[in-house]
Amino acid sequence: MRHQHTAIPIVLLSVLMGFSVACSKHANDETISKDIQTKVSADPDTKDSQVNVAAKDGKVTLTGNVSSPAAQQKLDQIAHEEPGAVGVDDQTAVQPGAQAMQAAAPAPPPVEAPKPPEPIVVPAGTVLTVITGQSLSSKTSTTGQAFIATLAQPVGAGGRTALPKGATVSGTVVTAKAKGKIKGEGQLDLVLTSVSVRGHTYPIKTNLLSSTEKGKGKRTAATTGGGAAGGALIGGIAGGGKGAGIGALVGAGAGLVGGAFTGNKQIELPAESALSFTLTSSLTLPPRGE
Repeated sequence: MRHQHTAIPIVLLSVLMGFSVACSKHANDETISKDIQTKVSADPDTKDSQVNVAAKDGKVTLTGNVSSPAAQQKLDQIAHEEPGAVGVDDQTAVQPGAQAMQAAAPAPPPVEAPKPPEPIVVPAGTVLTVITGQSLSSKTSTTGQAFIATLAQPVGAGGRTALPKGATVSGTVVTAKAKGKIKGEGQLDLVLTSVSVRGHTYPIKTNLLSSTEKGKGKRTAATTGGGAAGGALIGGIAGGGKGAGIGALVGAGAGLVGGAFTGNKQIELPAESALSFTLTSSLTLPPRGE
């Protein structure tokens, strides 16, 4: 009888301890499940996944759908890193069509870089009217001599001002030959070679402006080179200066328009004479502001 009375408390104690251990295990599994579920909901890679988390004896079972393979991998990582978890059974599946929807999502339209401004092109055939800065003569000038002039009026291209009035223009005396007393002819040939705009100098090609003085006062002026038309040798009329020359320019074609000669039968162009040249090649200038 004494042994029986002693055995009863031992049995009860064992039952209570087993129940306590079972409750402890149950509580631990519940904590694992809730903790994993909380981390899954908070993580940006897995928060959109529809996942159930269960734990039994420390083994975690994951079921449901995830939004992508990357989310599935992150979910598995969270479960394995959970304290108390002894294993992970990942039964989740990637949500059907999720990858296809991501792939089919329209890409944002490319941001187009602003188009650079177009260069300014002054076409061949454009007439440049210039005012000479010094006198030129078939008698005193020399072949190869440079001369300076300025634009008498602005030159436009494409609705924009390409060359402003007053821009500096350089030229060259191609031929300078004095007229002899008995025979021979006076000759003065000129071309423009460059123009300076906004601190930059650009080479240009123009027609040859040629004038000759032959015997008995016969005077001619012509333009040659590249088939260009419209070049004019105008000159300052005896004291008239550039105003008279520019006035004579209106409607001028090729040839002599005003008094480009003096009484000594030499070809004389005083300073501030107006000359008209024609571009034989186009001139390309950078956009304004560059």
